[in-house]
Amino acid sequence: MTAEVFAPAKINLTLHVTGQRADGYHLLDSLVVFADVGDTVRVTPGEGFTVTGPRAAGVPVDGGNLVMRAAALMGASGLAITLDKHLPAASGIGGGSSDAAATLLAVARATGRALPEPKDILSLGADVPVCLTARPVRMEGIGETLTAVPHLPPFHLVLVNPGVEVPTPAVFAALGRKDNAPMPRALPAWPDAAALAAWLAAQRNDLEPPAKHIAPEVGTALARIAATEGCLLSRMSGSGATCFGLYAARAEAEAAAATLQRGCPDWWTTAASPIARAPASSL
Repeated sequence: MTAEVFAPAKINLTLHVTGQRADGYHLLDSLVVFADVGDTVRVTPGEGFTVTGPRAAGVPVDGGNLVMRAAALMGASGLAITLDKHLPAASGIGGGSSDAAATLLAVARATGRALPEPKDILSLGADVPVCLTARPVRMEGIGETLTAVPHLPPFHLVLVNPGVEVPTPAVFAALGRKDNAPMPRALPAWPDAAALAAWLAAQRNDLEPPAKHIAPEVGTALARIAATEGCLLSRMSGSGATCFGLYAARAEAEAAAATLQRGCPDWWTTAASPIARAPASSL
């Protein structure tokens, strides 16, 4: 059987670093959504691993790729895996983790095997469990505690990556303090995109200041996004370097993306909208 699963981009609308465990893992409190742009994982009978798509260049095709690690965790054999890569790698929007989650689901659907235990899924990376849900959630702990957030209002996004590397370990190492305040325990019922953006503006991505210090291009991207018409909020996602702008209307996001592409044609820029849950198909 052939199975194909969409691997959507993960956007951290907030990312509060609230502590660090003795084993070095950081504790987080993050409001996460997934976008209608992403990669696709397809499994068919056969052998081998192939990467295609506009962002395929430089993607490893050996055991270092999370897709291969996820397939091994599923005990996959007799399957050919194709990753159609559209998201920039190592960019703060969960591309590799989302690819791994999509691989777990694709192999499960193609073979009828059960998904691994939660602790084994978490061993692939802290973002893999949240990417497996692919819906709006509050993510806490090291990524293992997920609470559904069913009441987000409609809003739209521009995603921008200025094409610079921001190593996650370096960003965490440059973080001034690691015991910052979490989000409020009770999340409001936001009536519209403007209310959501106003609330988000009072929250944080604690990794944004050190990322801007390491890569000033992140600050440039944030400023350019904020200057677009209709932008309600600009912020970095994850540990960077991808940044996002939040808009009330899809047309505003698309116009902003076009403006940013004209001004910075070498940047990866796209309009996007959040999804309630990632679509998947078995062929």
